[in-house]
Amino acid sequence: MALLHRAEIRPTKLALLAAWLPGRRWYSGPADGEPVLVGAYRFDDPAGEVGIETMLVRVDAGPVHQVPLTYRGAPLADADEWLVGTTRHSVLGPRWVYDACGDPVYAAALATAILAGTGQAQEYFETDGVRETREPSMTVTTTTGSAVAPVVGGLRQVRDGDPTHIGTDTVDLVVARRLPGDGSVGGLPDDGPAAATLTGRWPGQSTPMPLARVLPR
Repeated sequence: MALLHRAEIRPTKLALLAAWLPGRRWYSGPADGEPVLVGAYRFDDPAGEVGIETMLVRVDAGPVHQVPLTYRGAPLADADEWLVGTTRHSVLGPRWVYDACGDPVYAAALATAILAGTGQAQEYFETDGVRETREPSMTVTTTTGSAVAPVVGGLRQVRDGDPTHIGTDTVDLVVARRLPGDGSVGGLPDDGPAAATLTGRWPGQSTPMPLARVLPR
């Protein structure tokens, strides 16, 4: 489960993405556009230390981009190239925001969500000890759910592109960056029936769209 806080964030996550997205090789859109949130889903960090959120954003009339993010209370070692920016959370204080594809906590959460079928985390607020569930803005499902997710360990190699390939000690992950629901180029290649897949639906996208896969070795 993902505990959310009723808080102010400055700069906002969308403001960070507005400055960061144009520098990505997989980004398709104007350099001065304002990202609009299409949908989002979260995974749970079992240690409770790292926030894991994937945002789907669109800039003007461009394609939907999938941007996995991790939120940390301290810098991630040797990960400067994956830093999206820093922000201040009115409850949690300073937060370091990373492109999650370069964060081993995200890789472990994604592999578990797909292979063990845990899917997205339930989101909730807690006020005076009372839990209030927040309905997700999109839903994700998996094509499996019977496998035991391996211990991912460290990241061996990350090839940033569309899609982005994440090699870990035990599994290989592929994450779509541009989603082709509107007919644009992007999405995931057909990796065959052996590849376990995470799919998602969001407002305006009724057909499940492949978001990420675990590739067999």
